[in-house]
Amino acid sequence: MNKVSVVVPNLNGADHLLACLDSLTHQSLKPHIVVVDNGSSDDSIELLVKKYPSVEVIARDKNYGFTGGVNPGLQVAIKRDDEFVALLNNDAVAHKNWLEALVKSFSNKPQLGIVTSKIINDSGEYLDSTGEYYTTWGLSYPRGRREADLDKYDGNTDIFGASGGASLYRVAMLKEVGLFDDDFFAYYEDVDLSFRARLAGWEVAFAPEAIVHHHIGSTSARIPGFATYQTMKNLPLLFYKNVPLKLMPIMLPRFKLVYIGLLVSAVGHGEGWLALKGVGRAILLLPKKLVQRHKIQAKRKLTPDQVSALLVHDLPPNARKIRALRGWWWKITKRQNG
Repeated sequence: MNKVSVVVPNLNGADHLLACLDSLTHQSLKPHIVVVDNGSSDDSIELLVKKYPSVEVIARDKNYGFTGGVNPGLQVAIKRDDEFVALLNNDAVAHKNWLEALVKSFSNKPQLGIVTSKIINDSGEYLDSTGEYYTTWGLSYPRGRREADLDKYDGNTDIFGASGGASLYRVAMLKEVGLFDDDFFAYYEDVDLSFRARLAGWEVAFAPEAIVHHHIGSTSARIPGFATYQTMKNLPLLFYKNVPLKLMPIMLPRFKLVYIGLLVSAVGHGEGWLALKGVGRAILLLPKKLVQRHKIQAKRKLTPDQVSALLVHDLPPNARKIRALRGWWWKITKRQNG
C-alpha cells in the first residue's frame, strides 16, 4: 500500500475548507491529511479541529504565501517516509477517486515525478487547468483554461508542468530537486518546481480521471494588486533560474518585450507602483537566483534541444495585447532589416 499525504494550505478559508476536507476524508484511497494554516483570523481552524480532529494542523504565525503554506506539509510527508504527497487548494473539492487515480498514474513509470489533475470550475461549466505550459516567450499558462469542452485533453496526458492547486508529487523527486521556492510566495511557483523537475530528467503527466472542482480566485481576489506584484516579481525568477543558456538568444529578447508590455499594462490599470515594486524585488533576488541557477543547470539531464521541444513556441492564447505588441515589434525590426 502506497503511503500518501495530502497537504491543504489555508488562509481564512472557513467558507470552503470543510467541503474540501470532507472530499478528502471520503477518498477511495485514504490519505494522511495535513492542513497548513497561514495565520488565519477567521474561525476556519476552530471548525477544522471540531469536525476533523484526526487532521494534522500546522499553525503558522502569519501569511507565508502558497509556498509557505505547502512546504511545511511537504516536509511532514518526507519525514513520514511517504511515497507520494498531493496538494489540494482549500477552495477545491475532489471527486471520490481523485487520489487513487493520481497514484495509479505512477504505476510502472519510475521517471514520472508529478501527475496533475483535471481542474474544473466549481459550477462544472469549464476547465480551469489540465496542466501548465511554458512558452519560448517566458510566459506560462494553464492548458484549457475557460474552455467548455471538459474532455478535450483526455487523450493528451503529456504536459510540461503541473498545477499546484491539485497535483501529486513523488517524494523521491522532491528530495532531489527541492521543494517550492519560498521567494515566489505565490504565482508560478508550481511552474518553477515543474521546470526544475523536467531539467533533472523527471516527467510530468496529466490524469484526466483525477477530477477536482475549484472555486477560482477565492483567495487572491481579496487582495488588490496582488497578482500584478507577484507576476512582475516571479516571472524573471522563473526565467533566469531555469532557461538553459543555449536558448537565451531566442528567448531573452522575447521575454524582455513581454515584461515591458506587462509593466506598461499595469501602469494603464493604475497598478504601476505595485508592478515597479515587483520589478525591484526581482532585481534584489536576482543574485540569489543566479546562484540557484548554477546548481540547477549543473544537474540538468536534458539537452537544450530537449528542453526546447517541451516548450510552446508561441504566446499564450489569451495574450492579445502582447500579440499586438509582438506584431508591432516584428514590423519595426523587419523595416530596420529590410
